[in-house]
Amino acid sequence: MFKKILLPVDLEEAELTRQAIEAAVEIASPDAELRLVNVQTMLPATFVEYGPPDYEGEVRLVAEKQIAETAAKIDYPRERVSTIVRIGAVYDEALTEAGEWGADLIVICSNRPTLATYLLGSNAAKIVRHATCSVLVVRR
Repeated sequence: MFKKILLPVDLEEAELTRQAIEAAVEIASPDAELRLVNVQTMLPATFVEYGPPDYEGEVRLVAEKQIAETAAKIDYPRERVSTIVRIGAVYDEALTEAGEWGADLIVICSNRPTLATYLLGSNAAKIVRHATCSVLVVRR
């Protein structure tokens, strides 16, 4: 059974997030820990000068509030659920968090692939391809 389950969540996709959480809770061992990670991407460097002075800090605060609200709704012991917000590329930051935290499973939701996904790749596909632990992809 899995003891440390990482859930990269998109706060704009509540239904996909709910499905990933349900899958993780269902397969978690009785004493497993769950960690929700949200990755915020930043403005491209060419646009940074047009944003607010502390844009990254503001984005982080909003995301931390939203991910805490999401975690509070999970039907799981509160002391075994944690959250973190990271800034950067989704797949890279999710994989870094999995390694640093010692995750033995990543549970991620993914929409059905489209032609654009095949051409450009998707975060779920990159996570599956490069993860050093098991990955469960939950489909809508």
